[in-house]
Parts: sequence; structure tokens; C-alpha cells
Amino acid sequence: MCHPGWSRALIAAQRLKDFARLRRVRDTIDREYARPLDLVELARAAGMPAGSLSREFRVAYGVDPYGYLMRRRVAHAAALLRHSEHSAAEVCFAVGCTSPALFDALFTELVGMTPAAFRRAERGPVRNREAPEGVPNLALSA
Repeated sequence: MCHPGWSRALIAAQRLKDFARLRRVRDTIDREYARPLDLVELARAAGMPAGSLSREFRVAYGVDPYGYLMRRRVAHAAALLRHSEHSAAEVCFAVGCTSPALFDALFTELVGMTPAAFRRAERGPVRNREAPEGVPNLALSA
């Protein structure tokens, strides 16, 4: 018969192992956001079925891997729009998006304004470079 403390320890060890796999997936997305990534590839690298990865990632980070990837791309796009002279289309491709129209829609959905409006707001007369009112914080949680 198994000692009750052992089963708790085994469960805790498995949870740590699972979280480490999810963290590796998140780290991969953070590093390689600009290249094509798909759920099956990420799941295979983590040694998990794609459905389990998606479910467990959402539980751990509050968003599925695809949503996290899109947020990472938009966060990097915002930085490029803020600090470079690249066009919105150039930024779109630099962060791994393949369609400027879809990029504009995604950026607008997540930020609340188009890339062009974001750039204008960021470049407006702002003292001490504080964020203009209404421009959301693009920092990713977790």
C-alpha cells in the first residue's frame, strides 16, 4: 500500500514537471515570436498532445498559446512603431505576421487603435515621455 505522503509528493512533482514544460513553450514563443509557430510543433517539443498543451497553457497563463503569441507580436510591434521609422507593413512582417490587413485588425483589437494612430499618439507632444491617456500597457502578464 502506498503511503499518502508519497502520492502527494508524486502529484506535486508531476505538477512542477508540467509547469516546466509550459514555461519552456512560453519561452520558445518569447524568443521565436517572429517565425512561424504552430501549436502542433510547440506541443511536440513539449512532449504533450496539442489539446492538452492548449488547455494547460490557458490555465497557467490565462490565454492559449496562439493568443499569447499574438500578444507577444503586438507588444514587439508597438515597440517598433514607437522607436523606428519602419512602416506598419514592415513592422507587420518583422514580427512574424503575414498579412498587413490582419495585423492592423489584430493590433486594433489588442491595443484599441490602429498602428498608425498608435504611432501618432506615441509621437505627439508628450512631456517626459509619459504614456498618452488611453494607450494601454502592452506588458504581458505571467
